[in-house]
Amino acid sequence: MSNMILVYTTCKDIREAKKIGRHLLKKRLCGCINILLEMESAYFWPQHSGEIETSRESVLLIKTLADRYEDVEREILKIHSYSNPSIFALPVLAMSQKYLNWLEGEIR
Repeated sequence: MSNMILVYTTCKDIREAKKIGRHLLKKRLCGCINILLEMESAYFWPQHSGEIETSRESVLLIKTLADRYEDVEREILKIHSYSNPSIFALPVLAMSQKYLNWLEGEIR
């Protein structure tokens, strides 16, 4: 049985989130994406400056399998506008077998 993960990344706006998400879908690296339209992020920037920067971003959630994480990350990095985007995976501890079967059937 495969393990589903949820890959999380932030994008500068909904347009970029859609572009990355559709790219991953077309490459069959995921079975589904979700886009959260707008949130506010706060972070230190420039690095080591102690300055807190805020920005509006969109969140892209990518439903895929654990063994495809490296491929997903590589494709995101190819087209993402940020020089160091936040990309990480969250484990899915439980899910319906029917959904997992569907997901496995969509990912190549």
